[in-house]
Amino acid sequence: MRALCGAVIAAGAMIGLGLTAIGIGTRYEREWTRAEGGNTEPYLVHLSQMDRPLTFILVFLTSAAVIGIGIAFVGLAYHHHRREREHRWERERAAAQQRTTV
Repeated sequence: MRALCGAVIAAGAMIGLGLTAIGIGTRYEREWTRAEGGNTEPYLVHLSQMDRPLTFILVFLTSAAVIGIGIAFVGLAYHHHRREREHRWERERAAAQQRTTV
């Protein structure tokens, strides 16, 4: 269940990051700079030059994606550990019930 919750968190954050990328692209699509010779080139917008709400959403969703992936991996590792422990216990219990006939 932990791994599933982490995967859902990570998937939601990834969808949000995609929508944020679309939002950033539409916000800054008209930013062009004049190069030498009259050619126009796309303007590179740095993180410090972006609007604060877009920066906040970008940082928040990135951290949510990292945390979600971490929860998913830790949940899968714990699930594997628990199943291995249960399997070992079942083997010991089955071995204790076997009788040797004389």
